[in-house]
Amino acid sequence: VQLQASGGGLVQVGGSLRLSCAASGRTFSSLSVGWFRQAPGKEREFVAASRRSVGQRHYSNAVKGRFTISRDNAKNIVYLQMNSLKPEDTAIYYCAADAGHFIMSTALIGDSYEYWGQGTQVTVSS
Repeated sequence: VQLQASGGGLVQVGGSLRLSCAASGRTFSSLSVGWFRQAPGKEREFVAASRRSVGQRHYSNAVKGRFTISRDNAKNIVYLQMNSLKPEDTAIYYCAADAGHFIMSTALIGDSYEYWGQGTQVTVSS
């Protein structure tokens, strides 16, 4: 499975961006998918996840209510809609996927995922 993340860029505080993660080699309908981010000098952190088969979505407290993860199975793309962006959202964003049937706690952990995209930079200016 290969993942290709795109959609990052420079946006002002309060603005929006939509990140895309396209998969080849397998359909997203058979994968659990997560978004993670890493800011300079910081550890990678969980952002959002959509668990395989269950249809439940999970968000970190930092982005809950502002970000939405969604799937377009026809296009085999997973999106991360990011609204009301803040300077602290500045990071490289990575999409990840795995064929496992995750429980919620597993979906929040980056090491649970086998496949990773290359990352896309999001910069929020104040």
